[in-house]
Amino acid sequence: MGLRGVYIAIVVSALGYFVDIYDLILFGVVRIPSLNSLGIVDAESVRLEGEFLMNTQMTGLLIGGFLWGILGDKRGRLSVLFGSIFLYSIANLANGFVNSIETYAILRLIAGIGLAGELGAGVTLVSELMGKEKRGIGTTLIASFGLLGAVAANRVANLNLNLGIENWRVAYIVGGLMGLGLLALRFGVHESGMFTSLDAQKVAKGNLAIFLKNKNTLLKYINCVLIGVPLWFVIGILVFQSPEFAKSLGLAFDVDAGFTIMLAYMGLSAGDLTSGLLSQLLKSRKKAVFFFLLLTSVLTAHYLTLNPKTSDLHFYGLIFGMGFGVGYWAVFVTIAAEQFGTNIRATAATTIPNIVRGALVPSTLLFQFFRFSVWGGMPNADLYGAFAVLLILIPIAFTSLYFLQETFGKDLNYVEQVE
Repeated sequence: MGLRGVYIAIVVSALGYFVDIYDLILFGVVRIPSLNSLGIVDAESVRLEGEFLMNTQMTGLLIGGFLWGILGDKRGRLSVLFGSIFLYSIANLANGFVNSIETYAILRLIAGIGLAGELGAGVTLVSELMGKEKRGIGTTLIASFGLLGAVAANRVANLNLNLGIENWRVAYIVGGLMGLGLLALRFGVHESGMFTSLDAQKVAKGNLAIFLKNKNTLLKYINCVLIGVPLWFVIGILVFQSPEFAKSLGLAFDVDAGFTIMLAYMGLSAGDLTSGLLSQLLKSRKKAVFFFLLLTSVLTAHYLTLNPKTSDLHFYGLIFGMGFGVGYWAVFVTIAAEQFGTNIRATAATTIPNIVRGALVPSTLLFQFFRFSVWGGMPNADLYGAFAVLLILIPIAFTSLYFLQETFGKDLNYVEQVE
């Protein structure tokens, strides 16, 4: 395939991830107004129902990660790329018309399943189309541009279009329509040559037994997951619940959840671009992730110990900084794709990021355990709880990173066998 085909694949994957992120974090942006609209107005009820709906969406991502990952290796990268876009677009379009928590939850589950496939398929496709020394640039561009979908989600959710329906409903409908519009580009993208060459080989594709029966492969898989888990705890808890944390910190100003999410994702996009380029400069994925994990450790500790006199400029700057700190997502997903052979690469690259997203569910439960059972009733229970979870997740991530293989410049044209 020529350079034009590679460029088209990068553009389509980046646009797909843009819509993916728009839809993925939109609930966080409209969490409070949408729940208020459905009759949930008590602050603690809003927080708990919000955690329930977020966990429902993340459960969908976990289910979808395995579904799309296996399909990506059995049926091809393109079938997953566009099939997932179609599913989450329909679910988000319908989300604009919900009138009950039950329907909301069902649609967040379906949307989560759809959202699980696009990034892994796009990164796998581009990684297999580009040269081994430059593929990190392609995956970095996908992630950096795609994360700006969070900015679009906040802007659309806060538009006052006077269309006769609430803004949060309009935001969901816009997300669905953007995804459906993206499907028109599917004819310009071609399948990976590495994948199509497997048809001539008698090799198992998308077989989970390869992970389960090969000890070294399984350990690589687990370590890939564990380096990403702190990332989604920072975004899914510390950023999404920033208004609640600001109150616990005693800050003197009101915090807008949508604005903080937008700032965090702007930081994430900048971080992804920086970490991706840093990995190219250092010729090492592991060193780039190490530096960003270290930065995340420092910034999250600062966030949870802010002085009540902290200014709004300081607070919002820190939100951007935390987003930048966890901006090793692009490198993380690239590592997941580069660790495994062509016959299970889509399975790995799709399931690993979604297990990380889905890990927000047990992370949230652990956070709630510390908040309610260990420090229940104390004024700063959520601050202590978040600290406790981070003290578990971040050291585990550093340890897992240490045991992972360096994959910069690795030849990806090989297959994995069941032992």
